[in-house]
Amino acid sequence: MGNAVKKTISLPRDMAKEIEEMAEEQGKSVSAVIQDAVRLARKERLKREFSGIQGYWSARAKEKGILTERDLKRYLGKN
Repeated sequence: MGNAVKKTISLPRDMAKEIEEMAEEQGKSVSAVIQDAVRLARKERLKREFSGIQGYWSARAKEKGILTERDLKRYLGKN
């Protein structure tokens, strides 16, 4: 990790203990456990964003009567 940045964070005592236990159980460093948690949180955030975008465009398509792939082809003039 040549481009790693060190940060100091504060955690509730019980959470810090749990993270240390998780690290030991998984054979990882505390840093690796926290990195995994941040990656998971980022993945979940992106899923929510994608779902929101998908819902927006799905609603726009329904407004135009596009409910199937066939409807879309007809709408785009690609019969």
